[in-house]
This record gives sequence, C-alpha cells and structure tokens, in this order.
Amino acid sequence: MRFPRHARIFKGQLDAAPFAGVFFLVLIFLTFNSQLVFTSGVRIELPQADGLPGTSNPTIAVVVDRSGQFYFANQVIAEAELKLRLRAAANQARSRQTQLTLVVLADTLTPNAVLFHLGELAREAGINELLQATRPRTGPANVRPPAP
Repeated sequence: MRFPRHARIFKGQLDAAPFAGVFFLVLIFLTFNSQLVFTSGVRIELPQADGLPGTSNPTIAVVVDRSGQFYFANQVIAEAELKLRLRAAANQARSRQTQLTLVVLADTLTPNAVLFHLGELAREAGINELLQATRPRTGPANVRPPAP
C-alpha cells in the first residue's frame, strides 16, 4: 500500500519573530541566573587549603567576619546569645547521643584572638570539636611564599 505525500520543502523566507522571542527569553534567564542578581549574606574570604580532614558528626556553622562580628543562622548575633544557641544545639545533639562539631567560617583577616574566644565559647557550651572551613587552592599546592 502506498501513502500519498503532501509535504513540500519550504523555499520561502523564514520569519525572524519566533527566533527573536526565544533569544530574549534566553537573555532574561541568563540575566536572572548570573552575578547581576544580588546574593545576600556576609562577604568573607575563606583561607585556602587542600586535603584537610572533615567530620562525620552533625555540624553547626558560625560565620566570623573581618571585624570579629559573629553570624549564626544568617543573622548577626551577640556573644551571649550565641553561647545560649550553641549550648541548646549541643544539648540536643547529646540527647541523640551524638557529638556536635562547630564549623567556623572565618575570614582570612579575622584576628586569631577572636577565633580562640569562639573556641572557648563552644567548649563552655559543650562542643568539643571545632573545624575551620577552607576553600580549595586555585594555584599549585606546593608553592609557599618566600621567607622574609
């Protein structure tokens, strides 16, 4: 059995309107997914390191900026309130019979005294393990700055 063919090859001029519509839609999608959109949060520069160990314990994160200001749950927090929240999280983890780990996201220019003080707060709250968050190296791993 033979079916008749009614399709012909189009030899006219293409309409540009559908292509322009698709182009502008793609442009809008790329604009909303790019860096032109403001991303909220604290701008910190994490130190670089490779091959550091992690933890299998549940974690809780605290951000420390250059000025030594603490951020917890995406909000600025006072030292006394931070201690209470850490103690509550440690007690909750202890009730589940797990050890909680504090992950510190600190800027490279954060003074060491602030980091040691945060460690003391965590220890007083009942958190014994503390890890500092880092980002992977972008250059060669074995390059060290020259000694002065």
